[in-house]
Amino acid sequence: MEDPKRAEEGSRDAPMVAAEVEIRVDDNKMTTKEHKGSPDGGQNPVLLNKKNKRVATLDAFRGLTIVLMILVDDAGGVYERIDHSPWNGCTLADFVMPFFLFIVGVAIALALKRVPNMKHAVRKIIIRTLKMLFWGILLQGGYSHAPDDLEYGVDMKKIRWCGILQRIALVYLIVALVETFTTKLRPTVIEQGHFSIFTAYKWQWLGGFIAFLIYMITTFTLYVPNWSFTLHHDHKSETFTVECGMRGHLGPACNAVGYVDRQVWGINHLYSQPVWIRLKACTLSYPESGPLRPDAPSWCRAPFEPEGLLSSISAILSGVIGIHYGHVLIHFKGHAERLKQWVSMGFGLLIIAIILHFTDAIPINKQLYSISYVCFTGGAAGIVFSAFYILIDVWGKRTPFLLFEWIGMNAMLVFVLGAQGILAGFINGWYYEKVDNNLVNWIQDHVFIDVWNSERVGSLLYVIFAEITFWGVLSGILHKLGIYWKL
Repeated sequence: MEDPKRAEEGSRDAPMVAAEVEIRVDDNKMTTKEHKGSPDGGQNPVLLNKKNKRVATLDAFRGLTIVLMILVDDAGGVYERIDHSPWNGCTLADFVMPFFLFIVGVAIALALKRVPNMKHAVRKIIIRTLKMLFWGILLQGGYSHAPDDLEYGVDMKKIRWCGILQRIALVYLIVALVETFTTKLRPTVIEQGHFSIFTAYKWQWLGGFIAFLIYMITTFTLYVPNWSFTLHHDHKSETFTVECGMRGHLGPACNAVGYVDRQVWGINHLYSQPVWIRLKACTLSYPESGPLRPDAPSWCRAPFEPEGLLSSISAILSGVIGIHYGHVLIHFKGHAERLKQWVSMGFGLLIIAIILHFTDAIPINKQLYSISYVCFTGGAAGIVFSAFYILIDVWGKRTPFLLFEWIGMNAMLVFVLGAQGILAGFINGWYYEKVDNNLVNWIQDHVFIDVWNSERVGSLLYVIFAEITFWGVLSGILHKLGIYWKL
């Protein structure tokens, strides 16, 4: 049985890919020693880890996103208002995926600042992409059912081909290849002017614009016919038909995003428990999970792929926004210049998203990865990244963020063993008499829930102290030992 919380994006699914993009800085202008100058306008470079010259702000932001991912995944079951929005709108969980794509973009800019050997760079990009696809299918395709179900295996007729790592692999591949192939076309020095950074990297923005056109044209012009799906339960099969016959629909039933995935992957290979089941049209428990309404439309039971092909093309824009922030970090050496670029773009994207959403032109929608959703989450990522930069690099407040930084530097480990529940599944394999009688459940029930006499409070404290704090401390120990897991 596929675990809906583990298969859905935004919860537990995306931490490591940005971490595995090398972000070592070779430019001798960006050393661990700051040049003299005023805090707001001098030639002060970004704060770097002295051992390996990793960008501290990027690691901390990545770590924050992983912490957010674990929080909304494991606490979202009891605090469903922070879980993914059932359709239009944006909740805490909906920021996780675009935040990681933003990080991927920033890291690509730093990693490919210099490309001495283009063939070698392209080969590394392709190999890393294949690794992400492999891990994505292995961990999210349905083979692993950890930590609650100790069985392993997946029916190849129902394997899920899409997923978070697969989406990040696509975004990474496209953005990194564009960055690599345009190495000789970009300037080493940016001219004066606020928009000069955009014209200097026009090919990256052109790639993003092409992705935008493909998504928008397909979404609003593709004809979506009626379609059917079959549910199997209690040795019975029941077939439902969803009536469409329209174009440009942005609702759950007849959108082009779902139609493309049904045609490309096949309906049996899509995510079987989409979050739209919490919509008011589907359940009386809205916005929380509950039994289906007697008059619920047939599509409430249908599968839908939240990390599908067309929505992943739109997601390329999140990576383009991130790589722009990386370019600013490289070319603008003063804090004030960087923050002016970052903050203005962040608020600009937020304003565009709010206008599109509240005029009902294009609602903010994570499941469709709508353009307003790209702008809203990209703007939020830029603002949060800027805030981290101020706290860590401008004000030097690095110590309070060490937990985030440690997790961010070993994100692959936290993702596989923690977020995908592999370690918890291993521990659960040692049970007493009954499968549910294991150490993980005992700690959660008796140390947290029973003590606080509240499933909500106890579950939240368990996530904070038994998961997030545990992985933070372990990541810190591994960092001190110089141990990292990379793709």
